[in-house]
Amino acid sequence: MALTVGEYLKSKYGCKVYRIALDGGFTCPNRDGKISTGGCIFCSAGGSGDFAESRELSISEQIEKGKERVAGKIKDGKYIAYFQAFTNTYAPVSKLRSLFTEAINHPDIVGMSIATRPDCLPEDVLDLLDELNRIKPVWVELGLQTIHERTAEYIRRGYPLAVYDRAVSELKKRNISFITHVILGLPGERCEDMEETVRYVCGLSGTEKSADYKEQRSDDKAITADPNGIKLQLLHVLKGTDLAKDYEAGKFTVLSEDEYIAILERLLKIIPDSVIIHRLTGDGPKKDLIAPLWSADKKHVLNRINRILAR
Repeated sequence: MALTVGEYLKSKYGCKVYRIALDGGFTCPNRDGKISTGGCIFCSAGGSGDFAESRELSISEQIEKGKERVAGKIKDGKYIAYFQAFTNTYAPVSKLRSLFTEAINHPDIVGMSIATRPDCLPEDVLDLLDELNRIKPVWVELGLQTIHERTAEYIRRGYPLAVYDRAVSELKKRNISFITHVILGLPGERCEDMEETVRYVCGLSGTEKSADYKEQRSDDKAITADPNGIKLQLLHVLKGTDLAKDYEAGKFTVLSEDEYIAILERLLKIIPDSVIIHRLTGDGPKKDLIAPLWSADKKHVLNRINRILAR
């Protein structure tokens, strides 16, 4: 079976590696009017960065705060700088260079993970990511959620599947690893629909490298890309979202715990070993969580998932 990200990182670095969620002060084209102003239908006020550090702090200060949060769990461990909140490549390259360079040059940071939209990767940003990837590993997290256009329209994703395909192609040309976000339990989707999305993503997530690009990278700092990955996220209904309005109006139901576990078992059988599993559930802020309430008991849910992995 495919490795989880924890297993992979421990095998690579020989110790526990924690992600420190950072807020670079970004917004999103789906919020600022470039595409729309409402955002994706499920997205919280924090732009999915509800657990990130405060954007009022510098990146270095946020990293130190993040280290303090896990100080009791980690000794001599390592950290990944995770730019999580909103769309983290949606800014001028000068701003991106300043923020990302500060993070990647921190002595305790071994790599960087950047959450973004596939439609926010212009050529100059890709060139910057390529440059940074020569210093330390860079992962780009793409918010796809589903391959089905009817669902994408409902959740107000704001771009067609072809845009995701192009982003994947451009990242692969540059040997930059990518992680695709998929939401399980989106309104109107059956298990078969979710399986089609996962199959599609895994088909695009091969670990082959571009031969032409490898020839170009003859400098001493050239590195081999990490395997590409997938994040499977349970749909959460959060307060203040348009999704919450539809849920409270009875327009859809959320997955039960047993349904979710059964779907995971089915999907884990088709994810190839070449794809790293970065997430198998996820949790919304308890103060904002409307449904499914069973997901708030994270320890119980993870124990059930671990039993699946053990099998």
